[in-house]
Amino acid sequence: MFILPKNVTIIEVGPRDGLQNEKKYVETEQKLEFIQALQGAGITEMELTSFVSPKWVPQMADAKDIIANTPQVGQQFVLTPNAKGVELALEADVQSVAVFVGVSNSFNKKNINRSTDESMAALEPVIANLKEAGIFVRACISTAFYCPYEGKIDPKDTLALCRRFETFGVDELSVADTIGMANPQESYNLFSMLKDELPDMLMTAHFHDTRKMAIANIFAALQAGIDRFDTSAGGLGGCPFAPGATGNVATEDVVHMLDTLGITTGIDVKKICEAVKMIAPHVSRPIDTAMYRLFENGQL
Repeated sequence: MFILPKNVTIIEVGPRDGLQNEKKYVETEQKLEFIQALQGAGITEMELTSFVSPKWVPQMADAKDIIANTPQVGQQFVLTPNAKGVELALEADVQSVAVFVGVSNSFNKKNINRSTDESMAALEPVIANLKEAGIFVRACISTAFYCPYEGKIDPKDTLALCRRFETFGVDELSVADTIGMANPQESYNLFSMLKDELPDMLMTAHFHDTRKMAIANIFAALQAGIDRFDTSAGGLGGCPFAPGATGNVATEDVVHMLDTLGITTGIDVKKICEAVKMIAPHVSRPIDTAMYRLFENGQL
């Protein structure tokens, strides 16, 4: 008999992960309205934006304005893919940053033109400086289950990368099924191992819904003791360096499942759907999540 957690923390990644690859530029005003609506729905941890070159990610060109104009509610992350991004984040007085590395060498080379080891070597002094400055550091582990170029990832390789980040002193690990190929057994096994081997590490699961397995994988991770999940309102997002991957698992669908299980999140599903309705006209692909369909049909 497994025991599910009584409370779960949802980390909303829609404003950054959800919007960063939108071909149609979303104006700063719309982004800020989206963020504030999500906060109004009860979101207390959120990935707001990314300090990255606007040449490569034009959607995030307004990062400084987003930070300056977002009400401070709970924990607010920004993605900082390199030392320059960290510098800009610190100038904007950001208190929590996220860095990322893929377990797969091929994925890293396609993404940032470095191997996994090269990426970690570059990040070690950056993380040291951040911790010295009192900044909360979240490490995002990409391709933790499967890679679009290398196939199935050995769980021991994922564990090794997580352990290395632990030695760097990061505060949290967000472990991602980047291309949405994991199954519930794999989810349970990997997160059980990570919880056993890294018992003092704050651990978060990040699932993509490419094959409509994300909800099942989240339930399996709950059984393994995970009580933190990255989700994206409206199921927005994806990865440009992971061919075939679709959006993140939808916040509204995950919260609904947790509600039915009697697990507290502090989040109002209907208000999440209202936030999605606000951003829907400004994104290129139609929103088609289970709970949003019910909301649109007046059944929520």
